[in-house]
Amino acid sequence: QVQLVESGGGLVQAGGSLRLSCVASGRTFSGSAMGWFRQAPGKEREFVSYIYGNGGSTYYADSVKGRFTISRDNAENTVYLQMNSLKPEDTAVYYCAASRRAYDTIPDYWGQGTQVTVSS
Repeated sequence: QVQLVESGGGLVQAGGSLRLSCVASGRTFSGSAMGWFRQAPGKEREFVSYIYGNGGSTYYADSVKGRFTISRDNAENTVYLQMNSLKPEDTAVYYCAASRRAYDTIPDYWGQGTQVTVSS
């Protein structure tokens, strides 16, 4: 069983930055592609970003491209989401996700989520 624990959410003003972290356990970390999704109130969960197991390929939603950066430290079993130039529309619960395969963008496991609130 895979456990994913997110941290780093909080309240920030528009234009500010936050870095989310997700620590994974229960599986060989480098064997799992990792990603971030978010869900705003009243909306469906949406894709934000994904990174392959070796960190060689990354993917972003158009809405965050150029502002968010995903990275991973396989030695620390941790994936990060650096969020810059935050906007009120980025307000959501952010979920860490893990795939069973290293080269995939389909989530198989989920974290519990961390709240990000951006004030205008």
